[in-house]
Amino acid sequence: MSGGKRDVIKPFRLTQAEAALLKKQAEESNLKESEYLRLLLSQKPNDYPEIRILLKDLINEVNAIGNNINQITRNHNSKLYRVEDREMLTAYMKKLNLTVREAVEKIGNQ
Repeated sequence: MSGGKRDVIKPFRLTQAEAALLKKQAEESNLKESEYLRLLLSQKPNDYPEIRILLKDLINEVNAIGNNINQITRNHNSKLYRVEDREMLTAYMKKLNLTVREAVEKIGNQ
């Protein structure tokens, strides 16, 4: 879709409120209004920088929590498992669930 010559002009009408909203959202995305409209048409979540950053942070968080879970599991298999480890595992799983839920809510609102 992109990369081709853009030679088609589509005039359309907006209310003052719609035009202001378009301008505001395009500015927030650091795009021209026409670029922002083309982005909306493509509907590719990876095009949104805030979603890419959010997903990158989520992946890093999941990896860190996974590493901690692996250490707890290793201790358990070595018979070095403590009650505190079970509590930490529960806390990590709650943190993971909360982080994923926040990401889903943020992406769902885009």
